[in-house]
Amino acid sequence: MSAFSGIDIANTGMGFNKYWLDTVSHNLANANTVRPGDEEPFRARVVVAQQLGSEPFAEAGSGVAVGGVLEQEGDAPLVFAPEHPLADENGYVVRPVVDLAAQMTDLMVAQRSYQTNARSMQSSKEAYEAALQIGQGR
Repeated sequence: MSAFSGIDIANTGMGFNKYWLDTVSHNLANANTVRPGDEEPFRARVVVAQQLGSEPFAEAGSGVAVGGVLEQEGDAPLVFAPEHPLADENGYVVRPVVDLAAQMTDLMVAQRSYQTNARSMQSSKEAYEAALQIGQGR
């Protein structure tokens, strides 16, 4: 465990949260993307967190990383829109598999988590600075 492990751990959390925020933003940007009926729809991506370290629970507070990215499962909604340029021969277009409410919730959770890690990093920095002041007579 390094002397700056608090900062290191908060840094890994901030990196993960940034990736999560980018992924949710990508999902929201594609929430209204339609495709022709014969193409696969856009599917929201879900970021999976993975604990850093060689063994789970071997060392408390190792940090976090992106363990993978999954695609949302489920049937894509078909919308009847015969006037749409991407409609198939039956007049349907494929809507994306994106739950807007879930994406907005994820966006708020990722943002709050990023802020918490930033505060944790700041607190660690202040604690290290206070430790350096010990014995200096201030």
